Amino acid sequence: MDILITGYFWIKALHVISVISWMAGMLYLPRLFVYHVEKAPVGSDASEMLKVMEGKLLRIIMNPAMIATWVFGLCLLFTPGNIDWGGDIWIYVKLAMVLVMTWAHHWLALRRKDFLTDLNTRSARTYRMMNEVPTVAMIIIVIMVIVKPF
Repeated sequence: MDILITGYFWIKALHVISVISWMAGMLYLPRLFVYHVEKAPVGSDASEMLKVMEGKLLRIIMNPAMIATWVFGLCLLFTPGNIDWGGDIWIYVKLAMVLVMTWAHHWLALRRKDFLTDLNTRSARTYRMMNEVPTVAMIIIVIMVIVKPF
């Protein structure tokens, strides 16, 4: 546990960097899906190009960033003295929103498979609405961590 205390600020910095990277992908992938639905008919060159872009975004940026966010976040959770588990309610709200973000990530990954196999049945409106889920979760997380309203 001494390593968590000694490396606390480095771990915190790496956690924030990971979250920013994850959020970038979480906001961009649903937007790519909107373009895919609206501008790229099945079998078109645009559709094939978007499939590559979506896959790389998920595999190269989003998945590693999500894993790093979880790893560094768990390190922060287990750093002695960092959280008052009996008195701090904000941490439970934050953790619930992290689970929402993780669910949204996996939902988007499944939708990517739909596009990859040309089996998407969802509308651009669905992807626009799903684009708001990580935004709202992020806002709540930031307020919980910075303001700690309860």
